[in-house]
Amino acid sequence: MPGTRLVSTWGEQEATEDRMSVMSQHLIYIVIATLLVVTGTDDATAQAPGPPAPRAQEAPAGGGDDAENGDDNDDRQPYDELITDEAISDEGVFTVHRIDEDVYYEIPESELGREFLWVARIARTVVGQGYGGERLDTRVVRWERRGDRVFLRNVSYEVVADNGLPIARAVEAANNDTILMAFDVEARGEDGAVVIDVTPLFATEVTELSARTRLQARGFDERRSYVDRVLTFPENIEVRAVHTYTRPPDAGGTGGARGNQRGMPPGSATLELAYSMVKLPEDPMLPRLYDDRVGFFSVSQTDFGVDEHRAPDRRYITRWRLEKQDPEAEVSDPVRPIEYWIDPATPTQWVPFVRQGIEDWQVAFEAAGFSNAIVARDAPSPEEDQDWSPEDARYSVIRWLPSDTENAFGPHVHDPRTGEILEADIQLHHNVQNLLRDWYFVQVGPLDPRAARLPLPDELMGRLIQFVVAHEVGHTLGFQHNMKASSTYPVDRVRDPAWVRTMGHTPTLMDYARFNYVAQPEDGIPVEDLVPKIGPYDIWATRWGYMPISGAAVPDDEVETLNAWALEQDDTPWYRFSTAGSGGTDPGELTEAVGDANAVEATRLGVQNLERVMDLLLEATTYPGENWDDLEELYGRLLGQWVREMNHVGALVGGFNSRQLHGGADGVRFMPVSGDTQRNAVAFLVDNAFETPTFLIRPEILRRIEPSGVLARIRNSQRSVLNFLLNDSRFTRLVEQRTLDDTAYGPGEFLNDLRQGIWAELDAPSVSTDAFRRNLQRVYLDLVGLRLNGEDAQWDDLGAFLRGQLRTLDGGVASAQERAVDDVTRYHLADVRDQIAALLDSEDRRADLVSDAADGLAPDPFNPYTVLGCWVDARIEP
Repeated sequence: MPGTRLVSTWGEQEATEDRMSVMSQHLIYIVIATLLVVTGTDDATAQAPGPPAPRAQEAPAGGGDDAENGDDNDDRQPYDELITDEAISDEGVFTVHRIDEDVYYEIPESELGREFLWVARIARTVVGQGYGGERLDTRVVRWERRGDRVFLRNVSYEVVADNGLPIARAVEAANNDTILMAFDVEARGEDGAVVIDVTPLFATEVTELSARTRLQARGFDERRSYVDRVLTFPENIEVRAVHTYTRPPDAGGTGGARGNQRGMPPGSATLELAYSMVKLPEDPMLPRLYDDRVGFFSVSQTDFGVDEHRAPDRRYITRWRLEKQDPEAEVSDPVRPIEYWIDPATPTQWVPFVRQGIEDWQVAFEAAGFSNAIVARDAPSPEEDQDWSPEDARYSVIRWLPSDTENAFGPHVHDPRTGEILEADIQLHHNVQNLLRDWYFVQVGPLDPRAARLPLPDELMGRLIQFVVAHEVGHTLGFQHNMKASSTYPVDRVRDPAWVRTMGHTPTLMDYARFNYVAQPEDGIPVEDLVPKIGPYDIWATRWGYMPISGAAVPDDEVETLNAWALEQDDTPWYRFSTAGSGGTDPGELTEAVGDANAVEATRLGVQNLERVMDLLLEATTYPGENWDDLEELYGRLLGQWVREMNHVGALVGGFNSRQLHGGADGVRFMPVSGDTQRNAVAFLVDNAFETPTFLIRPEILRRIEPSGVLARIRNSQRSVLNFLLNDSRFTRLVEQRTLDDTAYGPGEFLNDLRQGIWAELDAPSVSTDAFRRNLQRVYLDLVGLRLNGEDAQWDDLGAFLRGQLRTLDGGVASAQERAVDDVTRYHLADVRDQIAALLDSEDRRADLVSDAADGLAPDPFNPYTVLGCWVDARIEP
């Protein structure tokens, strides 16, 4: 039975939920409740669950006469005295009456007890406090009457059981629906409809529906809050309310213009909020069981009605309801297509590309048996439809936000009973264009003459926007990111024009494989094939998730067919999805990677392109009469790209090649990367990351950017690579790999290779260190010291190995001091010995060493496994 609290899923992120503590609480509650409930049968058998019925409600909740419902309110007004000729009335799912500032809902008896999807959004905001279209809250609600009052209840589907089973009563007792607000029945309309004053629901602060947490406000001012307008339709009601929040001066605040603030600044903030209440389908969609071999988002619940000796977590994929007009046809138009509306605020020149990004997915749906399954619509003008609103939860809208944030997001909301996607709103921040420009230039500028000089032509920028839209649409179709995909193509295929034309340089648009930086100019890849497109994985996964399965009456009827489709991954590697539980150990699941089936070779080729970009950089960013801001920005992003590619190699160390396998398949899910591959990875980094990257040091560029800073930029770049390599969990994996296999790359060998590479000059007949090498060596000592004496340091294998490395290093430095050829080197080596002595004196140093380079203190945009959002800004600053 599907059901969980409604969850919106983001491109930006696809984190798996840790629900163990919640499940434990529910289990305790249900055991207690079961002891209190006397059941009338003991021979019920669990059936394969299908779409659940709406949650049972407490009786009496509607219907019947007043006496049956305990209604003895003789003081209730006559309908005509309350709803006078002055009322402005609108008929729909509820009839809505507006009398001056007051709003009344007239709720038919047939709608009492029905479940509705409630969506709250920011419609208009102040600078620095989000953007129009951002969602605040999604939940399922139900209106119920008890006597002379009506309750608005929050409905939860986190734990369920079939209503026909004895345990269902215990589940209900452990999962009671919260009352969000109570209303007096003010009058009775025709056919028993109840009239209630809902003004307080929208003009005062209801904790569960408030924007206070989003703003980190301290107060709510009712005198500056009101209901602006209400519209009702056959299936939904749309409300706009103005809310004013306050924050006293002593509360601080870090609000700003970027929208990623941690709270509103002191003072007041007035927002316009949009509340949509949409009737959930009366006939729930047949849900499809989730399979972690295929990358769909999912809804989950703890189902106490399944006939197992436990309460299993039952999951269903999120997907749109697509039903064929002609069920017998191999390919048919759907009864109702998936529609996306293009925000009228979208710049005119980009509208055709936004439309194409939406409809790019049609080829995937055709493989699933649907023609014209996904369509783009232009939003109507106010003259064409004055009631149309992008905040209306009936419409899925591609929103264009006036934001300098360089990102885009693709959330969706769904029916918690079945996973049916009901609505989606993609948010395109205006400045994602800047990020696209920079990435395209830095990654494939040498491969596309159109990018040799900035700004990019509109035709090219439009194509890049199309790519972003198609990726975010993928999220709103139910797809997670698939970082595994790019590692399923051999590097030589990524350089093959015929292959790339048909298959793309990555099998899916949902990977973080941006532009084909592995391809070389001599490969002759057409410029139109440098950008990702709908690939074979996208087509296969759409078929797996959306193709109807004939004869299925309940989800379990589909299992055999779905498993057979999933097994196609055995013969076709590019159908594979990221491995559940890999936890950042698989170098084939890297972010921002192309050709990571062989990360060393892909990075070697990528760096060759970065060298070519350095040749283009000055000319591309020089404009008569303009400053050098673009030059500085692109140089910083080029350094960031260099770090990312180096970290793709670093991920091999202590890594595991993984593949999601289910019972009955041969082999294991996690296989260590071979020892030789790991050794070669460290050797590559010693030669390319820890030898000074001289191609990045060009005075004709640097002296236009700043009077000084390149030493710091190179140091910070190398620090990022070294910090990633010295990750504590990587060391732990190396220890375990060597423990289980004598041929594995052991932790001691790894640390020896790293130390000898970074301190290679100590073995030279004449010892000399330049400023870049001195910086790198200080970074080495800083990071080792952090792991020995930082806040989270422990006495363990890592500490023992690192202390051994420091003692060995101290001996090498002592010997090298006699061979130093200049005073600077002698001073440096003497200082190194002093620092080693201090680091080994851990009792004095432990409390003093704190660094933002510590693992886990902050998300690292250069970590190839980090997912901070769909489009992550990463650049190296001085």
